[in-house]
Amino acid sequence: MNSDDITAHSPSWAEQARHYWLQGDYTQAAALYEQAIANQPEVMSHYWHGGLMLLLQGDEAAAQTTWALAMMEGEAEQVQGWTLELSQVLEAEAERQEAISQPKTAWLIRQHLREIAPEDFTNCLRIVQLALTLETFTADDLANFHQSLQTVQADTIDTERLRTVLEQILEVAPDSPLIAEFIHSCLSVSCDAQPLIEVVMEAAGTAFRHEQPALAAQLALVCYRYKPHDLGISYLLSLYYQYSHQYSESIAIAREHYTRCQTLPKQIQGNFLLLRSLMIAGGHWQESLLLHEKHQLLLQTLLAEQPKDLHPSILQDILPSLYFFPYFTDTQPSDRQLQNQVAQFCQDSFQTAAAEQVKQFQQKVTQRRSSQPVQPLKIGYLSHCLRQHSVGWIARWLFKYHNQEQFQIHAFSMQSRQNDSVEQFITHHCDRVEDVSTLEPVTIAQKIAQAEIDILVDLDSLTSSIACAVMALKPAPVQVSWLGLDASGLPAIDYFIADPYVLPESAQAEYSETLWRLPQTYVAVDGFEVAVPSRRRDLLDIPNDAVVYFSSQRGFKRHPDSVRLQMQILNAVPNSYFLLKGDGDPETIRQFFEQLAEEEGVASDRLRFLPWANSETIHRANLGIANVVLDTYPYNGATTTLETLWMGVPLVTRVGQQFAARNSYTMMINAGITEGIAWSDEEYVEWGIRLGKDTALREQISWKLRQSRHTAPLWNAKQFTREMEKAYQQMWVRYLEESK
Repeated sequence: MNSDDITAHSPSWAEQARHYWLQGDYTQAAALYEQAIANQPEVMSHYWHGGLMLLLQGDEAAAQTTWALAMMEGEAEQVQGWTLELSQVLEAEAERQEAISQPKTAWLIRQHLREIAPEDFTNCLRIVQLALTLETFTADDLANFHQSLQTVQADTIDTERLRTVLEQILEVAPDSPLIAEFIHSCLSVSCDAQPLIEVVMEAAGTAFRHEQPALAAQLALVCYRYKPHDLGISYLLSLYYQYSHQYSESIAIAREHYTRCQTLPKQIQGNFLLLRSLMIAGGHWQESLLLHEKHQLLLQTLLAEQPKDLHPSILQDILPSLYFFPYFTDTQPSDRQLQNQVAQFCQDSFQTAAAEQVKQFQQKVTQRRSSQPVQPLKIGYLSHCLRQHSVGWIARWLFKYHNQEQFQIHAFSMQSRQNDSVEQFITHHCDRVEDVSTLEPVTIAQKIAQAEIDILVDLDSLTSSIACAVMALKPAPVQVSWLGLDASGLPAIDYFIADPYVLPESAQAEYSETLWRLPQTYVAVDGFEVAVPSRRRDLLDIPNDAVVYFSSQRGFKRHPDSVRLQMQILNAVPNSYFLLKGDGDPETIRQFFEQLAEEEGVASDRLRFLPWANSETIHRANLGIANVVLDTYPYNGATTTLETLWMGVPLVTRVGQQFAARNSYTMMINAGITEGIAWSDEEYVEWGIRLGKDTALREQISWKLRQSRHTAPLWNAKQFTREMEKAYQQMWVRYLEESK
């Protein structure tokens, strides 16, 4: 077709050009537009489409030349109109390319459109989306996009598309150095920032669930600065700071948060947030004690007022807010009474809010009930700690030795999968593992009911607000608490696993749950993995003939009364040193210990503060540097005690009334050791001094502990599993009998 044909038969050549265009034959289409330009140079659309055909062939330079040639002789007003026409042509073709699944071509066209119309922010958004789709999004792309945000007018922004783009960027580059500034710009230019804030806070929650608390805090901080009065944001920001070891920041945000809490339920939540921040940092005992007393009064007021229709986020935090009570005092009866009453209130509230679901659970249980025991029994374990965690290290042995002919084992994990060695071990020994980390309590309970779990075992207790809410809904006919902490007090939980030592017979009167005592021990392991030590006395400037006391606990276990006793021991044993290791604010804890040491006449140069070990296996190996481990009170060690005994190190523990004050006692008894068990503060000091001075006694205890590995109940996880399984079967039989 020659130029005369184009002039004479314009419609036909245009149709032919479009046909080639849509068929992807851009060379033929470009040739027709080139002839059209030569024959009708005054028709500007020929240049726009001709240049586009060249661009689609990949000849970007020729395309730009074609467009520039058309605009070269135009006046400013004409060029402005032509630019708009060209932009419309490119926009239409970019959309067509996206529709036919050609994102790379669409991205190329939009890049040229950006050069022609840099003020078109919607096009910038589409470029970012295409780069994300193509997985080519880079830091430079983010920087360019951020630059575009600086000039955009808020009323020209497609907020929904911006929300989508922000969500996608946070999925692929949440930790970019520019991300905080970029989010701030997004919030600043948006007419409605709330949808964007929700996206950012969801990304922060995802980072937190994937054990990236520092990133979670960074994201939440941007939202907090934009909406400082939003209690939901400030609450989470303080938590994220806690878990990322930014202790002073956590405390500061928690203080601000509490000042804005107006209602009683929010005051309970806010007071606990501040108390938690101080306790986790460690060393803030005077203020913490005042907050603890205040918290008791707040909870008593709650019980008196019985508020209705509490928001789930508030309600879920009320029962776990008693978490720190056993760290302050060993007043078992009064604390348990208050905890049981709060648990009853929370359970009633949970069940009222989810009445229809609870009714469905009960109907499902009734339909399954029979006069004969079910074989195999379906046992469900609920926890956020089925990984490298104290609970995971201990519970893994139960999973290993379960009789899978008599029991079907299900695990409901409330922690995003980390695929660490413990999680893999547990998963291998389960019939089914469900990740419920992103689900609400009601949905988790529904999954448990749908799985037809016969006996549901809670491993978390007050350490998890979600677990408390799930257990309160009673999704399984028999519910049990074990391992994670003392019993929660929820009436929906039927049994709490104990033994003859960790809770005396008289304790039953203080529990709403039935105490199910296993014959010897409520916990047992086959041992622990141990690496190569990383600590040496000479590197710590400690003489080889010195007596080394050791304590490895978190800051909130360091009760000042207990620390004073430890300092009295140190003061009475010449040439002794105290190694201290644990989580918390290093500077605050150092000041706390040095002040108490000074008050008890101990020079601060006899204290050694150790950083947290790189791994649990190295921590256990490093226990060998110690002559004696000094336990904490009123909250004893648990996993730390097991590790100490496994490594053959003598331990001094103070036995109390409450469950938390009797953990080390039962473990020592079940390891065949009574030396170091103290029933009073005076005995604690006496044992500490005696073990520090009596080398022969220490060696005798170490020998007994090494021998106990072959005979003691504490180190026989297989036998322990048989006892647990026997308990499950008896619980089920009792349930069937009571259901008749």
